[in-house]
Amino acid sequence: MSLVMPRSTALPDPDYDSAFYDGVPAKRLFAWLVDVIVITLTTLILGLITLTALLWIWPLVYLGVSFLYRWTTISAWSATLGMRLMNLQLRGPTGGILAGGEAAAHTALYLFFSASMILQIISAGSIALSRRHHGLHDLVLGTAALNRPG
Repeated sequence: MSLVMPRSTALPDPDYDSAFYDGVPAKRLFAWLVDVIVITLTTLILGLITLTALLWIWPLVYLGVSFLYRWTTISAWSATLGMRLMNLQLRGPTGGILAGGEAAAHTALYLFFSASMILQIISAGSIALSRRHHGLHDLVLGTAALNRPG
Protein backbone atom coordinates (compact mmCIF):
# COMPACT_ATOMS: atom_id res chain seq x y z
CA MET A 1 0.00 0.00 0.00
CA SER A 2 1.43 3.37 -1.03
CA LEU A 3 1.42 6.26 1.42
CA VAL A 4 1.58 8.80 -1.40
CA MET A 5 -1.49 9.41 -3.51
CA PRO A 6 -0.63 9.50 -7.22
CA ARG A 7 -1.21 12.95 -8.68
CA SER A 8 -3.37 13.01 -11.77
CA THR A 9 -1.75 15.06 -14.51
CA ALA A 10 -2.00 15.58 -18.23
CA LEU A 11 1.74 16.17 -18.58
CA PRO A 12 3.58 13.79 -20.92
CA ASP A 13 4.70 10.58 -19.24
CA PRO A 14 8.51 10.42 -19.06
CA ASP A 15 8.45 6.67 -19.80
CA TYR A 16 6.38 6.95 -22.99
CA ASP A 17 7.22 10.49 -24.13
CA SER A 18 10.83 10.77 -23.03
CA ALA A 19 11.68 13.27 -25.78
CA PHE A 20 9.84 15.95 -23.80
CA TYR A 21 12.31 15.49 -20.91
CA ASP A 22 15.60 14.78 -22.74
CA GLY A 23 18.33 17.11 -21.52
CA VAL A 24 15.95 19.24 -19.44
CA PRO A 25 18.17 19.55 -16.32
CA ALA A 26 21.13 20.95 -18.28
CA LYS A 27 18.86 23.19 -20.35
CA ARG A 28 17.23 24.52 -17.17
CA LEU A 29 20.65 25.34 -15.75
CA PHE A 30 21.74 27.23 -18.87
CA ALA A 31 18.35 28.98 -19.07
CA TRP A 32 18.72 30.03 -15.43
CA LEU A 33 22.19 31.45 -16.15
CA VAL A 34 20.85 33.47 -19.09
CA ASP A 35 17.98 34.78 -16.96
CA VAL A 36 20.30 35.76 -14.10
CA ILE A 37 22.49 37.69 -16.54
CA VAL A 38 19.47 39.49 -18.05
CA ILE A 39 18.10 40.39 -14.60
CA THR A 40 21.50 41.52 -13.29
CA LEU A 41 22.18 43.72 -16.33
CA THR A 42 18.68 45.21 -16.08
CA THR A 43 19.17 46.11 -12.41
CA LEU A 44 22.58 47.61 -13.11
CA ILE A 45 21.17 49.71 -15.98
CA LEU A 46 18.35 50.89 -13.71
CA GLY A 47 20.99 51.80 -11.13
CA LEU A 48 22.92 53.83 -13.67
CA ILE A 49 19.78 55.54 -14.98
CA THR A 50 18.93 56.65 -11.44
CA LEU A 51 22.51 57.87 -10.90
CA THR A 52 23.20 54.89 -8.60
CA ALA A 53 20.30 55.70 -6.24
CA LEU A 54 18.72 52.27 -6.79
CA LEU A 55 22.02 50.53 -6.14
CA TRP A 56 21.65 51.44 -2.45
CA ILE A 57 18.66 49.10 -2.34
CA TRP A 58 20.02 46.70 -4.96
CA PRO A 59 18.70 43.46 -3.34
CA LEU A 60 15.14 44.82 -3.34
CA VAL A 61 15.47 46.11 -6.89
CA TYR A 62 16.90 42.76 -8.01
CA LEU A 63 14.00 40.90 -6.37
CA GLY A 64 11.44 43.22 -7.97
CA VAL A 65 13.02 43.05 -11.42
CA SER A 66 13.36 39.27 -11.12
CA PHE A 67 9.69 38.86 -10.24
CA LEU A 68 8.48 41.18 -13.00
CA TYR A 69 10.80 39.67 -15.62
CA ARG A 70 9.87 36.07 -14.82
CA TRP A 71 6.16 36.74 -14.38
CA THR A 72 5.76 38.74 -17.60
CA THR A 73 7.79 36.39 -19.79
CA ILE A 74 6.17 33.25 -18.37
CA SER A 75 2.72 34.86 -18.76
CA ALA A 76 3.48 35.74 -22.38
CA TRP A 77 5.27 32.60 -23.59
CA SER A 78 5.10 30.13 -20.67
CA ALA A 79 8.89 30.50 -20.63
CA THR A 80 11.53 33.06 -19.71
CA LEU A 81 13.94 34.33 -22.36
CA GLY A 82 16.52 31.81 -21.15
CA MET A 83 14.00 28.99 -21.43
CA ARG A 84 13.04 30.10 -24.94
CA LEU A 85 16.72 30.14 -25.91
CA MET A 86 17.05 26.56 -24.59
CA ASN A 87 13.79 25.50 -26.32
CA LEU A 88 11.98 24.86 -23.02
CA GLN A 89 8.41 25.66 -22.06
CA LEU A 90 6.57 25.44 -18.75
CA ARG A 91 3.39 23.40 -18.72
CA GLY A 92 0.76 23.17 -16.01
CA PRO A 93 -0.84 20.01 -14.60
CA THR A 94 -3.47 20.16 -17.36
CA GLY A 95 -0.70 20.05 -19.96
CA GLY A 96 -1.45 23.60 -21.09
CA ILE A 97 0.75 26.68 -21.00
CA LEU A 98 0.71 28.80 -17.86
CA ALA A 99 -1.73 31.70 -17.54
CA GLY A 100 -0.93 34.96 -15.73
CA GLY A 101 -1.99 33.78 -12.27
CA GLU A 102 -0.16 30.48 -12.64
CA ALA A 103 2.93 32.35 -13.85
CA ALA A 104 2.76 34.66 -10.80
CA ALA A 105 2.40 31.68 -8.43
CA HIS A 106 5.26 29.84 -10.17
CA THR A 107 7.50 32.90 -9.94
CA ALA A 108 6.61 33.64 -6.31
CA LEU A 109 7.29 30.05 -5.23
CA TYR A 110 10.53 29.95 -7.22
CA LEU A 111 11.76 33.14 -5.51
CA PHE A 112 10.61 31.90 -2.09
CA PHE A 113 12.49 28.61 -2.45
CA SER A 114 15.50 30.44 -3.89
CA ALA A 115 15.77 32.51 -0.72
CA SER A 116 17.07 29.48 1.19
CA MET A 117 20.31 27.75 0.21
CA ILE A 118 19.05 24.43 1.59
CA LEU A 119 15.80 24.63 -0.39
CA GLN A 120 17.76 25.63 -3.50
CA ILE A 121 19.98 22.57 -3.17
CA ILE A 122 16.97 20.30 -2.64
CA SER A 123 15.23 21.87 -5.64
CA ALA A 124 18.32 21.45 -7.86
CA GLY A 125 18.64 17.83 -6.74
CA SER A 126 15.00 17.25 -7.55
CA ILE A 127 15.46 18.75 -11.02
CA ALA A 128 18.45 16.48 -11.62
CA LEU A 129 16.96 13.27 -10.23
CA SER A 130 13.15 13.26 -10.54
CA ARG A 131 11.41 11.64 -13.49
CA ARG A 132 9.88 14.90 -14.75
CA HIS A 133 12.80 17.06 -13.54
CA HIS A 134 10.57 19.06 -11.15
CA GLY A 135 11.99 21.78 -8.92
CA LEU A 136 10.28 22.26 -5.55
CA HIS A 137 8.07 24.99 -6.98
CA ASP A 138 7.09 22.63 -9.82
CA LEU A 139 6.23 19.88 -7.33
CA VAL A 140 3.95 22.22 -5.38
CA LEU A 141 2.15 23.52 -8.48
CA GLY A 142 2.25 20.37 -10.61
CA THR A 143 4.12 22.15 -13.40
CA ALA A 144 7.02 20.89 -15.50
CA ALA A 145 9.59 22.32 -17.88
CA LEU A 146 9.44 20.44 -21.18
CA ASN A 147 11.26 20.56 -24.46
CA ARG A 148 9.02 22.82 -26.54
CA PRO A 149 6.88 20.71 -28.87
CA GLY A 150 6.86 21.30 -32.57
